[in-house]
Amino acid sequence: MAEASRILQTTLIHTFSQNPKSQITLRAHSNRRSFPPISKRSSLFRPIRCSVTTASGGGGEIATQIGVPWGCETDSAENASALQKWLSESGLPPQKMAIQRVEVGERGLVALKNIRKGENLLFVPPSLFITADSEWSNREAGEVMKRYNVPDWPFLATYLISEAGLKSSSRWSNYISALPRQPYSLLYWTRSELDRYLEASEIRQRAIDRINDVTGTYNDLREKIFSKYPALFPEEVFNMESFKWAFGILFSRLVRLPSMNGRVALVPWADMLNHSCEVETFLDYDKSSQGVVFTTDRAYQPGEQVFISYGKKSNGELLLSYGFVPREGTNPRDSVEISLSLLKYDDCYKEKSEALKKHGLSASQCYPLQITGWPVELMAYAYLAVSPPSMVNQFDEMAAAASNKNTSKRDVRYPELEEDALQFILDTCEVSISKYSKFLQASGSMDLDVTNPKLLNRKLFLKQLAVDLSTSERRILFRAQYILRRRLRDIRSGTLKALNIFDGIFGGFKKLFN
Repeated sequence: MAEASRILQTTLIHTFSQNPKSQITLRAHSNRRSFPPISKRSSLFRPIRCSVTTASGGGGEIATQIGVPWGCETDSAENASALQKWLSESGLPPQKMAIQRVEVGERGLVALKNIRKGENLLFVPPSLFITADSEWSNREAGEVMKRYNVPDWPFLATYLISEAGLKSSSRWSNYISALPRQPYSLLYWTRSELDRYLEASEIRQRAIDRINDVTGTYNDLREKIFSKYPALFPEEVFNMESFKWAFGILFSRLVRLPSMNGRVALVPWADMLNHSCEVETFLDYDKSSQGVVFTTDRAYQPGEQVFISYGKKSNGELLLSYGFVPREGTNPRDSVEISLSLLKYDDCYKEKSEALKKHGLSASQCYPLQITGWPVELMAYAYLAVSPPSMVNQFDEMAAAASNKNTSKRDVRYPELEEDALQFILDTCEVSISKYSKFLQASGSMDLDVTNPKLLNRKLFLKQLAVDLSTSERRILFRAQYILRRRLRDIRSGTLKALNIFDGIFGGFKKLFN
């Protein structure tokens, strides 16, 4: 998986219109995370909730094996020489790396010569970037998309499909031919596969939301634009399968370039680099050399695969966008999301819900746990959840502290609620641990009735990814359980009653997400 670097923060998809004063709406997702904020083009429009489902009635599944007629197999380097030749002829300087089949990522960039630590590599010029300003081979189609002020992500997805559909007539044909025909992405998991293999993980819901977003985006483009210009956007090219492919490419390869004011781009050649949790270097634009580069933070010998970092992402986020899970314990930024919820029978449920809503939160809220701790916002939410009616005047303060949008007073302290709040978090962790353990115990006997070899290989592959993710996420929950039990034991034994709650075991934790 030669997929690129640090981009997927999250927000809603925005609306688009031909006339900003009379907007045509583009469906967006629910309150969970999905599409990143992109550019000024998309900042003008109001997001609207998406209500598209991913499975047909009666338990049917999305077809995932149809594929697109362009690209190559994910583990293939068959088009590598043509890509390298085209890039060299188009302005890419001589390289110290080449595309080869590798153990980590199936194909990647491998050192041809000794590479020093601290050396700048790549130097991909802007003429080889694909951005929202790239020239369309089908200029009329590009003008239509621009007239409707389509946001960058669906705009770039449509651009990719348009160029791919032109085959050798497109300037980008050699690049597109080297892209995977089916990107590794949870977009290609069916709903039943998500429910079966990721039942314990919060990544399941994020994958469902992302699929809903892509489906809703395509349906809106088809209704508002493609159906009006069928000669420019024929359905045999611009269909759900091609949009799933295009968004899979964008989610796994689009990079944000900090030195170009956060501009996003597909950067051919650079996007053949694989991720390693052991490096921190990332892609950026170098103004002096006028190209995309990265600076190695280790030396490489000839034949070694060269790595970059895709950003500080959890194993779940890496699976969501890139389709792989690092080995257990190798990702220092790994985390697991737990969902905290107000108690339905709480006498102050309404008041607490309103306080949370005021600060952009809901009665059920997800927070990350890491092996080293958790954010102060999680503790604030726990305080609110267990607080008695007598503390109604503090509900707003607790809700504000539970939101990461609040910067004035995040580290609230309520020693009188400490024991109940920690027990509330522990109970939630143990419910999650039970779900992970149930899945892991059952995974060995899953799919034993599958006889089709191709289908069996797919299911075994997906199941192994899910097992790896569940094992790493449960490991973090076990660590949190251990710390919470020790803390509660100390509180109940009275040994810490005289100490400030956050000056003890959790003193370092509050810095984690500041």
